[in-house]
Amino acid sequence: MAQSQADLVKALVDAGVHFGHRVSRWNPKMAPYIHGKRNMIHIIDVKETLKGLVRAKKLVQQTIAGGRDLLFVGTKRQARHAIQQEAERCGMHYVSERWLGGTLTNFRTIRARLNRLEELEKLWEPGPTGKPSIDTYSKKMKSTLARERDKIKANLEGIRKMDRIPGVMFIVDTRREHIAVKEARKLGVKTVALIDTDSDPDLIDLPIPGNDDAMRAIEMILKELADAVIEGKTGRAETKGEEAQPPRRRSARTTFRAEDPRSGEEARTGEEARTGEEAPPAENPPPAENVPAAQSA
Repeated sequence: MAQSQADLVKALVDAGVHFGHRVSRWNPKMAPYIHGKRNMIHIIDVKETLKGLVRAKKLVQQTIAGGRDLLFVGTKRQARHAIQQEAERCGMHYVSERWLGGTLTNFRTIRARLNRLEELEKLWEPGPTGKPSIDTYSKKMKSTLARERDKIKANLEGIRKMDRIPGVMFIVDTRREHIAVKEARKLGVKTVALIDTDSDPDLIDLPIPGNDDAMRAIEMILKELADAVIEGKTGRAETKGEEAQPPRRRSARTTFRAEDPRSGEEARTGEEARTGEEAPPAENPPPAENVPAAQSA
């Protein structure tokens, strides 16, 4: 890890990752991750948070090194900016504005909308005459196309380069992003999530118990996962480098000897020259004896 575990635990506690929701809002399935309660507020066990974070980093690093991608999902106000910033830093995909139903299960339609976005953006690019094509449209049509472009860009800008289903998905606040969790489970996408005391850990493959309302805590978790993505990309590049090594080439002389059928005769001639003796001729098979035909009685 980038820093020692003691420093990381101290930073997580300072960020308030151990504060849960009120006792009356808790989910009984979160009992193994709760340390206790104070002032009618549950306190999350930081040891479980650190354990989940270490396991999540290992899973993300192995997934990225294997050639798959990571999708960050967090549309709440506290996580929106951090999701976009860390995803862009590590070069992964993200959804920070709104999760459209069918983003994974109806991915073909999502790709069609992204293609439409590219068509709209080309209208604002300068043409051969130096003027954009949008100038030929009426004022009302310009406004309509601009609204359509901005709407698609706001919702799908983070997954613009995602051409296949991701290998793992990180989610902030599974209660808010319940549609994303259902789609990931339906398609078999592994899920990693920052879950609070009011969430259901059984819906997540690898939960990280922690406060999903604290901005600093969310930023720290995202930073650690983004670092794991960068490490996984380094391993992916090393693996590609090993596979790209060209096979060992044979010399032209060796290749000629292997392919020339006369190489065996030249070898025998060279052997005769070294020994000074003539190689014995190959023995011909004895002629077949003439067998008289059987006379008829």
